[in-house]
Amino acid sequence: MPQISNLRLLISSANHPRILSPLTLKPPPPPPPSLSHLFRLKHPFSHTQNPRFLFAAFSSSYSRKPRNIEQPSSLGRRNSSSKADNKGKMAMEEKGPTAESLGFNKRRAEGKDKNDGKKNLQLKVRKLNPVNTISYVQILGTGMDTQDTAPSVLLFFDKQRFIFNAGEGLQRFCTEHKIKLSKIDHIFLSRVCSETAGGLPGLLLTLAGMGEEGMSVNLWGPSDLKYLVDAMKSFIPNAAMVHARSFGPTVGSVDVSTASSGTSDDLYVPINDEVVKISAVLLRPRYSKVSDTTKEGSSELDDPLVGVNHLAENLLVRRMHSTAEFALKPGDLSVVYICELPEIKGKFDPKKAAALGLRPGPKYRELQLGNSVQSDRQDIMVHPSDVLGPSVPGPIVLVVDCPTPSHLQELSSIHSLTPYYSYPSEESKEMCKKVDCVIHLSSASVTCSTEYQQWMSRFGEAQHIMAGHQPKNIEIPILKSSARIASRLNYLCPQFFPAPGFWSLPQLKRLSSVSKIPSEFSSCQVTAENLLKMLHGNNVTNGGSATMQANKVMIEEPWLHETALPSCLEGVTREDVEIVLLGTGSSQPSKYRNVSSIFVNLFSKGSILLDCGEGTLGQLKRRFGIEGADEAVKDLRCIWISHIHADHHTGLARILALRRDLLNETPHEPLIVVGPRQLKRFLDAYQKLEDLDMQFLDCRHTTEASLKTFESNEDKDVSESACVPSDQKNGSTLFAKGSRMESYWKRPGSPVDSAAVFPLLKTLKEILRDAGLEALISFPVIHCPQAYGAVLKAADRTNSTGKKIPGWKIVYSGDTRPCPELVEASRGATVLIHEATFEDGMVEEAIARNHSTTQEAIEVGDSAGAYRIILTHFSQRYPKIPVFDETHMHKTCIAFDMMSVNLADLPMLPRVLPYLKLLFRDEMIADDIDVATVAI
Repeated sequence: MPQISNLRLLISSANHPRILSPLTLKPPPPPPPSLSHLFRLKHPFSHTQNPRFLFAAFSSSYSRKPRNIEQPSSLGRRNSSSKADNKGKMAMEEKGPTAESLGFNKRRAEGKDKNDGKKNLQLKVRKLNPVNTISYVQILGTGMDTQDTAPSVLLFFDKQRFIFNAGEGLQRFCTEHKIKLSKIDHIFLSRVCSETAGGLPGLLLTLAGMGEEGMSVNLWGPSDLKYLVDAMKSFIPNAAMVHARSFGPTVGSVDVSTASSGTSDDLYVPINDEVVKISAVLLRPRYSKVSDTTKEGSSELDDPLVGVNHLAENLLVRRMHSTAEFALKPGDLSVVYICELPEIKGKFDPKKAAALGLRPGPKYRELQLGNSVQSDRQDIMVHPSDVLGPSVPGPIVLVVDCPTPSHLQELSSIHSLTPYYSYPSEESKEMCKKVDCVIHLSSASVTCSTEYQQWMSRFGEAQHIMAGHQPKNIEIPILKSSARIASRLNYLCPQFFPAPGFWSLPQLKRLSSVSKIPSEFSSCQVTAENLLKMLHGNNVTNGGSATMQANKVMIEEPWLHETALPSCLEGVTREDVEIVLLGTGSSQPSKYRNVSSIFVNLFSKGSILLDCGEGTLGQLKRRFGIEGADEAVKDLRCIWISHIHADHHTGLARILALRRDLLNETPHEPLIVVGPRQLKRFLDAYQKLEDLDMQFLDCRHTTEASLKTFESNEDKDVSESACVPSDQKNGSTLFAKGSRMESYWKRPGSPVDSAAVFPLLKTLKEILRDAGLEALISFPVIHCPQAYGAVLKAADRTNSTGKKIPGWKIVYSGDTRPCPELVEASRGATVLIHEATFEDGMVEEAIARNHSTTQEAIEVGDSAGAYRIILTHFSQRYPKIPVFDETHMHKTCIAFDMMSVNLADLPMLPRVLPYLKLLFRDEMIADDIDVATVAI
């Protein structure tokens, strides 16, 4: 791509705006049309009319359902932007700018859209085939390159799939490597926390939305799973979680167990069919364990567990009085899972079968299944042992998660694992179950200890897979497709697409020393690799790869449309503010785009997150490196969430949990999270599981009107109602009392403590002031109940000559249709970050889903006089770059994951766009999957 380097020259000449690219062939395009046509009915209004009045005028006409709305599943990508644009223009010419073609879905905004209705999700019933079943265990390398989540493990059978742990990024990893999540039947959690279950909400929602009916899965975990399920109910359909079951003692109660004759302690059997038996052994920290020989019944969310004995209540009471009382806390319980496959039948001998009078046919299969049959020619019963060779014990795989040294003390004394240990004597050897493989999910600080290594040696010749502790995996990105694009973009323009901040060499050396395994224990240990597959036999496959071909011939037509530099950018430095687009896709993660998250880097003054979709922490670590991301999380001033949809907030718990851990030894204040009041319901429920060290502030208390009232009453003792003036309590005139959209503002949500609002607003004001910001303002938008956009306004500053320089202004639309509230908030914006989910030819789909098209987003920015517009939140139907028309994009740029826009580079931002379109002119060749394998 030699000619792409022209852009580097172009960027470097930013101080000489009159220098033109040698390939510039077109004059600057004319200014785009005003947004005013969006606010016209059949009789056009004057351009000077108040957009509030105009929007109120047409919104009442949009109560009818839009006609001929295509469903997302039936919509394909347009062949070209010009075709899409022409289609949209033809529709406009035929229908005119009618209410139905340019409105919004009122029922969706109110939360009443039938397309978002409840589904009766069903479990898939699969017919198992215990004969000739292919099976293997595979490491799903979630979090290995960034160390932000626990690895996942896939147990694969022809007719069944089991996943152990579902950390953030699992969906994206499986999409990258073509692992079909629709085939998953059961999900097991080794612990219940953000590290192991951060990807679970998004996964459940994805499965629920598949096909016409959707699907559900069985979810298993220790008893504190209840807290996670309760939290997820605030935004996930209950039908997706009705098959959630837990086992073990009730968390928060006294850990008293009862004796169980004939069974091992703490052993539960969730799955026991003809293909596999999965047992769960509970692992408590030493300080909370009461008795090594006792057991308590299960705590369930619905149906009782298979194989769990329910003991008499009076025996439990007697043990309670005779045992010391220790209460289990959420997060204390961990689980060791034991996967036992049935014995492998000996080879069928057709000659023996024929000698016993059997004809070839169904009876052969019955014998292979272990059933006796009547001979066809002789009056005898033929038994499996008559025609089958000697059976071989089935493989056994253990999945071990020992999170702390306190759990390690208990691990070595659990009696349930005794049958799986190897003993040197021949007599005891016959009584043991030979373990083929042990997968260790535990941290390196635990597994590298002498005590843990000695415990591992009890399994004899078993293969040990140390998941997540391979420095090689940290150097190699898991999301290869995304990393490949990031590399190409970095070559194109390093200013806007900096190189990823992966581990530095000194960090890798330190990690290698930490993960070093003592030589006396290393002979049977394998460090896990991404997609490592444990097979039965010596089948080893390695996928080939196809390299991408660079564009050799490119026609570049960059815009060099000159605009006046805003006064707020006078004297701006590279240490003032940087906008990092961590996630630029919508709905669910894909190979190339993660879901919504924007990191506003204020450098020495801290940072702010606008939305926090799943995988936000991993993206931070890919952008800034492990240590850099930790510093960024510690320096967070505030997190702002636009609305309750999962692609905008499910990464929040992981970020908050990491911040809590990083600042554990440092005096600090809880982080303020600003969001819609439905989000408080989720956070309150989740905090019963693990402390998130945060305070919640409702977006409606950070609207412009509310903040003005707060400032006018700052020295008074005011209530919540005083913070929201009577004429603005519904957020704006658009949602005023008695309006058709009033219910949009009054959706159910957790009540906010009135007494807590005023001090929180005061704290937020101080935090923003310390960060050099004047205000963080929320404003309602048209998408779903309680959806907001945000304004970040910097404080004015004075230059060396005493001249007052106005502060910059960043506006984020959230998810929305074009609306006057957004236009008003964007007046004079330095940067408008606007969602552009759909291409221009999909206006009706945008209306149905209450999103915006590319052209609509640009017109909002133009109408408001925004200096620069960044388009984001693209539908995942556009995997690499969205379809767009260049005609009106003279101050606009398309966002990519990891794109970093420094305010000092804003004048050059639109000049990147033509190069981006040329860079992705041809489809890239997808690499085949490289699968590392090891035989067990």
